[in-house]
Amino acid sequence: MSSAPTMGSLGRQAGGFVLPLGILAMLAMMILPLPTVLLDMFFVGNILFSLLILMVALHSYRPLDFSSFPSVLLFLTILRLALSVASTRMVLGDGHTGEAAAGKVIEAFGNVVIAGNFVVGLIVFTILVIINMIVITKGAGRVSEVSARFTLDAMPGKQMAIDADLSAGLMSPEDAKIRRAEVAAEADFYGSMDGASKFVKGDAIAGILILAINIIGGILIGTVQHGLSFAEAAETYVVLSVGDGLVAQIPALLLSIATAVIVTRSTTSSDMGAMIGKQLNIQRAWIPVAAVLAIIGVVPGMPNVMFLIAAAVAGAFAWMGSSAAKGGAKAASGPAPAGQSTGAVVPPAGTDSSADTDPGVTPDEVTDLAPLSLQIGYGLISLAGEGGGALVQRITGVRREVSKAMGFVVPGVRIRDDLALQPNQYRIRIGQTIVAEDSIHPERKLAIPGARSTRKLRGIEVKDPSFGLDAVWILPHQQAEAEADDQVVVEPESVIATHLGQILQKHAGSLIGPDEVQALLDALGNVAPTLVASVVPKLVPLHVLTSVLRALLAERIPVSDMRRILEGLANLAGKGLSAQDMAEALRPTLIPLLFQQLFPLSQALPLITLEPELEQILLRARRPNAEDTLMIDTKLGNLVLTGLAAAQEDAIAQGRQAMVVVAVGLRRALANYIRPHLPDVLVLGLNELTETRRVEVFRTIGGPASLPRMSPAAGSKPEAR
Repeated sequence: MSSAPTMGSLGRQAGGFVLPLGILAMLAMMILPLPTVLLDMFFVGNILFSLLILMVALHSYRPLDFSSFPSVLLFLTILRLALSVASTRMVLGDGHTGEAAAGKVIEAFGNVVIAGNFVVGLIVFTILVIINMIVITKGAGRVSEVSARFTLDAMPGKQMAIDADLSAGLMSPEDAKIRRAEVAAEADFYGSMDGASKFVKGDAIAGILILAINIIGGILIGTVQHGLSFAEAAETYVVLSVGDGLVAQIPALLLSIATAVIVTRSTTSSDMGAMIGKQLNIQRAWIPVAAVLAIIGVVPGMPNVMFLIAAAVAGAFAWMGSSAAKGGAKAASGPAPAGQSTGAVVPPAGTDSSADTDPGVTPDEVTDLAPLSLQIGYGLISLAGEGGGALVQRITGVRREVSKAMGFVVPGVRIRDDLALQPNQYRIRIGQTIVAEDSIHPERKLAIPGARSTRKLRGIEVKDPSFGLDAVWILPHQQAEAEADDQVVVEPESVIATHLGQILQKHAGSLIGPDEVQALLDALGNVAPTLVASVVPKLVPLHVLTSVLRALLAERIPVSDMRRILEGLANLAGKGLSAQDMAEALRPTLIPLLFQQLFPLSQALPLITLEPELEQILLRARRPNAEDTLMIDTKLGNLVLTGLAAAQEDAIAQGRQAMVVVAVGLRRALANYIRPHLPDVLVLGLNELTETRRVEVFRTIGGPASLPRMSPAAGSKPEAR
C-alpha cells in the first residue's frame, strides 16, 4: 500500500512547477498586452520580492547561506525587463488618454514621488541610475571579480587544509566530504556572482535606453498620431516615462544593494546587523566622537543645539559600550557549574586572598580531579565561547577520532581558564601532570609552508607545536596569499586541537583506567558474554587487564579488538607472565590494526633496519635478567639516536611513518631506550611483519665504519635505559 504524500513532498512538487510557469509568464508579458490591474499587481510584486531579497541578504550568516542568489537575481532582472516592455506598450499605446493609462502604480510614482514635475523626475531618475550603476553596481562587480579570482586561487590550499584536518583526526570522512563540497560550492558561487553582477549593470543601462525610447517615442506618437501639442505630449509622456523608470529603478537599486551585501559579507556566526552593531559598540571610539561634536557645538555660528544633542547621543553610546564590556568581562570570569567536561570553561579557584575560615572555599575549587584538562590564558577564552565555541567543537571532534583510533572512550576534556598563564598560553594536563604547553595568537592564523612554497610571509615566526615545522602566524587578510603559495592555513583553535590530538595518542596508555576497561568489557559482554565471564576476572583480574591495555596503548597499538585480546589472554593465563610480557605476546595479532590506520593495503610498509653488526651489539647489551633494558655507552647510543632521527625526518618529508624492525629479543629494550628521545618512532619485531603486507626498506642504520671499536661494556660510561 503506497503512503500518502507528505506536505514537504507536495511543497517540492509545487515548487517545481512554479519556476517554469513564472518564466513562461514573463515571456508572455513581453508579447501579450496586459490589463492595467494585472500590471499594477506585478509592479507591487516586483518591489515586494526586491525587498525580500535584500532582507534575506542582510540576515545571512555567510554568502553560501544564499547560494541561489545569482539565479534569483537573473529571474528578477528578467521580470523587471518584462514589466518594462509591458509598461512601454501601455505608455506609448494609451498615453494620450492621460496619466492613468499605464496603471495606478506608474501614475503614483509620476505624481507623488516627483510631484508631477517631469524635470524633477528626470533629475531624480538620473541620480538613482548614477548611484546604482556607478557606485553600487561597479563596486559590487569589482568585489565579485576579485573574490572569484582569490577563491579559485585558494582552492588547492583549502583542499590541503581539509586533508590535513582529516589526517589529524579533527574531522570524520563525512565532515571532510561536506567541507570539500562547500569549497567547491564557494568557488561556483563567486564565479556565478562575477557574472550575475553584470545583470544589474545591464539592467541599469536598459533602464536608461527604455526611458529615452519612451520619451522620444511618446512625443512623436502624441504629436503625430493623436494631435497633441508638443508641450502637452512632453508633459504627459515624460511624466509617464519617468514614473515607469522609477518603478523599475527602485527595485533595481534594492537588488544592487543586496548584491553588494552578499559579495562583501564575511563568514561569521551572526547576521550583518548584529556583527556591525557589535563591532561599532566600542567605548574608546565613541568617546572622541562625543568630544569633537561637543567642541563644535560650542563654536559660535554653528547650529549649537543640534551638535550638542549629537554629542550627547555619542556619549550615551560610549556609556552603553562601557557597560557591555563590563558585563562581558563579568560573564567571562563568573562562576561556572562544577563537573563540566568538554566545552566547560571553569574559572580558576579564586583570585583573592581569602582566609582559611572563609566558608565559600570548597575542595572542588582547589582540587581538579579531571583526568584530562586544558588550561588557557584569559586571551583565549573567546575561542571557547559561551555555551561551546569553535575550540570546543574541534576538541570534541579530536576526542571522537582518537577514541575510534585507539579503541576506547577517551575521557572528557575539562577546559579551564588560568590567570597564572600568559594571555595567549595554553597548557595540557593529564591528571595533575603537565604534558604539553605552547602559545597561539587568536587574532591570527598559522601558515605552514608546503613543499612548493616560495614566499616568506610577514608575521610571527614559530614552530608548529604539533609537528615541529617552521610556521608563521599571519593576519587574516594574508590567508589568500598564503593559500595561493601552497601554504596550509590553520585556525588558532585547530592548532590547539591538533596538538591535543597528538598528546592523546602519545599518552593514551595514561588515559585508560579500570572504569574505561570495564566499559569495554560491558560492551563486549552484550555480544560475547561467555568469553568475558570466563576470562575476567577468573583467568585475568581487571587490574592486570588494565595494565596489559596500557602497555599496548603506550606503543600506539589499538585495543579496539577486545575479543581477540581476551582470547589471547585466555591462552596466556597460568604461564606466570607479567602484564608487559602478555602485551608483548599479543602484539603480533594486534599489529595489523595499527598498520591499517597508517598505510593503505596496497602500500608497502616502509621499514628502517639496523646493520647486522650493530644489531648484535645491541642484543649483547641487554641487561641480564631484564630484557627491556639496554646497557650501552654514550657514543653508541648517540649513533643509534642520530641515525633514527635522520631516518624519521626523511620519512616525514615523504609523508611516511618511521618504523624500525629488529630481532624479536631486542624489540622491547630498543623501544624503551629510544621512546624518551624519539616518541614517534615505532619499533617492530620481525615476528610482527605479516605475510599479507609488502615491505620496503628505505634506510639502514649503523654501517661498520661508524660502529665503535670498543665493546659495549668498556670505554665510555655505559648508559642504562
